Amino acid sequence: MTFDPPPAQVLGRSQDERLLTSLERRIELLKATGADAVQVLHADTALLALSPEAFIDAHIAPLQLGVIVEGPDFRFGARRAGDLQLLRSACEQVEVVDPVLGTLADGGQVEVRSGLLRWLIAAGRVAEVIPLAGRPHRITGTVVKGMQRGRDLGVPTANLDAVDACIPMDGVYGAVGIMPDGSSRAAAVSIGTNPTFGDTQRTVEAHLLDHDGSLDDYGWTLSIDLRHFIREQITCDSLESLKALIAHDLDIIRTRHAQGEYALAP
Repeated sequence: MTFDPPPAQVLGRSQDERLLTSLERRIELLKATGADAVQVLHADTALLALSPEAFIDAHIAPLQLGVIVEGPDFRFGARRAGDLQLLRSACEQVEVVDPVLGTLADGGQVEVRSGLLRWLIAAGRVAEVIPLAGRPHRITGTVVKGMQRGRDLGVPTANLDAVDACIPMDGVYGAVGIMPDGSSRAAAVSIGTNPTFGDTQRTVEAHLLDHDGSLDDYGWTLSIDLRHFIREQITCDSLESLKALIAHDLDIIRTRHAQGEYALAP
């Protein structure tokens, strides 16, 4: 069972409305872990105003569940008044999963939570997200027409619009691009305003390495698994210096790809 949109957004309690995953991706991941079905509850003010007892009567009891699995700090119902003890009244067995602990690059031990993952992504620390979340951070968007400068630089890009998950800080990233047919390519992803050209609009552009197809058709969906941060955006004094910088980025990605760092994630 999952909520859409997140209840904290509906109640205005969320200071960060960026989602780690779209609803579609969340359902995909839940089913990949073994869920036979995912029930989506539309979170609105009426649903969130239900008392814990009313929520159980309307949405838990009819399912006749044998086991419910939750975290130790789970609360539900209006004013978060419902707790695990009350939940046990609706189910014979309530299993409590202990917090998941992980290790940051500096060796620090952390409790894995969505807020921590959002913070790491915002800071560009996408490589640290992988062991904590068990997968790379994925963003998905629709390929649209951009400024088409990439083709002039020898690196045609797919420009993503309507990206469905939180976007990291500006910079260049090594990534894996996942095509509509499920095939994958190593990719260089540029996020930001293209300061060399004086642009002001923030964009997400992906250059798919060894892609022999055209990127001139638009409206298709591309997913990007972000693997590691390469560098911040740099303002170059000429197109030649920009081309040299991009070539260096691609060399880094090709090397790491050859070392097996770019396997497709589920």
